[in-house]
Amino acid sequence: VQLQASGGGLVQAGGSLRLSCVVSGGTLSTYTMGWFRQAPGKEREFVTALRINNNRYSSDSVRGRFTISRDSAKNTVYLQMNSLTPEDTAVYYCAAGRSGLIVSSLFAASNYDNWGQGTQVTVSS
Repeated sequence: VQLQASGGGLVQAGGSLRLSCVVSGGTLSTYTMGWFRQAPGKEREFVTALRINNNRYSSDSVRGRFTISRDSAKNTVYLQMNSLTPEDTAVYYCAAGRSGLIVSSLFAASNYDNWGQGTQVTVSS
């Protein structure tokens, strides 16, 4: 399966962006989908995930501001980001994991098998 992320850009603090991740070579609804991000000099960190039962999990830093969703007809997963702050500046990656990922496994990048190329999000103050 291949993942293609897009939608990043430069936005002012308080603004919004929507990232997209198109999945090809597989059926989106059969994967656990996640978004991770990596800021300069930092490790890749979990942002949010969507399980096949539509349960969502988000990190404390983005909960209430970021929302993951999917459109199975378009084989696309989205990350709607609102109320952005400079601390959200990072390269954002979408990832696909097996359908049976348990909740405790959602937060580790190593549990996802396929990754998109990343899209840069820069939030200015």
